[in-house]
Amino acid sequence: MIIYIKLLKESFLFAYHSVIVNKLRTFLTLLGITIGIFAIISVFTVLDWMEKAVRDSIAQLGDNVIYVAKWPWAFSDPDYAWWEYLKRPVPTIQEYEEIKKRSQKAEVLSFIIQTPVTVKYKNNSAENIYLFSATHDFEKVRSFEIENGRYFSHFESQSGKNRAIVGAELAEKLFENRNPVGKNITIRGRKIRVIGRLKKEGAGGISDEGLDRVVLVPINFTRNIVNIRSESLSPMIMVIPKETVTIGELKDELTGILRAIRKIKPNDKDNFSLNQTSIITQGFDAVFAGINLGGWIIGGFSILVGGFGIANIMFVSVKERTNIIGIQKSLGAKNNFILQQFLYEAIILSLIGGILGLIMVYGGTIFVNAKWDLNMSLTIGNIILALGVSGTIGIISGYAPAYSASRLDPVEAIGTTF
Repeated sequence: MIIYIKLLKESFLFAYHSVIVNKLRTFLTLLGITIGIFAIISVFTVLDWMEKAVRDSIAQLGDNVIYVAKWPWAFSDPDYAWWEYLKRPVPTIQEYEEIKKRSQKAEVLSFIIQTPVTVKYKNNSAENIYLFSATHDFEKVRSFEIENGRYFSHFESQSGKNRAIVGAELAEKLFENRNPVGKNITIRGRKIRVIGRLKKEGAGGISDEGLDRVVLVPINFTRNIVNIRSESLSPMIMVIPKETVTIGELKDELTGILRAIRKIKPNDKDNFSLNQTSIITQGFDAVFAGINLGGWIIGGFSILVGGFGIANIMFVSVKERTNIIGIQKSLGAKNNFILQQFLYEAIILSLIGGILGLIMVYGGTIFVNAKWDLNMSLTIGNIILALGVSGTIGIISGYAPAYSASRLDPVEAIGTTF
């Protein structure tokens, strides 16, 4: 065992010395591997960031929430004509009240509408801000944190008080990083008192900035501004089941209640959709798989070129050191020692190229985060993947040259001249 460890050590030192001495050749050899690893890991790093952002956004929507809406999130019924979707009615607050009254399996419900508005504070204004109007239990069905201030009281929600909770990005723009609580904003000529500021959720999710660019107000206040029955407001009902109730059981109950409320005949199809976040997740899984494959294809060509480069340089290295190989064999070096010596050199070259590629990716994440605040990071999994791919390419590319070196005849090798 000790002899084998010494053999590995000497083989490693020979390879290391070869790498250090031939700097230009080493640089040219590394270039292909470096670019390949950079291409693959860059794609995977962006993919990981996108996937995390999307899944975090979906988690905020709630994986145990059913969304009663006019439109399905996935068109899975080929027999349902598109014009039938157009004829569907939108959910109403009256239906929300009926479901709340009849349901035995729902823990909490909330009715919500949204519309783009312009928000003003003194001389500052912000356009394309979404006015979110919801019933009081919205905080129980949509995950968010209030950084300053508080949520609506039950009285404020029921009476439709002019109270608002603003998103982080909106607060930064209107109030220039000052605490907005207690200030009055104006929406469509109505003054509204700010009672809370939401914690920043960040970009990258399925809803862009999440709740960062919204104004949340009681729905009974919004009745005075817009027609809450309008389809343009995208009304929907969010429902969470009781702890002992499964999503399937709740969907069955909601289906029965809504068909009864809308007086749908037994043989007629539903004119509503019961959506879940799992529908979004399944759709994105296919997208991420495609991007993942694209990353391997893009980087694979570069790594392939880099692998051929290592193999070519290693054959040159064998040719240059033929005399040394002959001397080593004449002194008793085994074929395995010669093979390991050149194989280690190829692996070291490939690993260095992989490390340089990782450094480039890491530098890229620092630049992107500083410029756009995207919270992108190089994960341990991608680091291990890069080193694993680099090492594998080194083994594959270096084995043929190493094997040819190990099979050289010592007498012919010593007699070889350059």
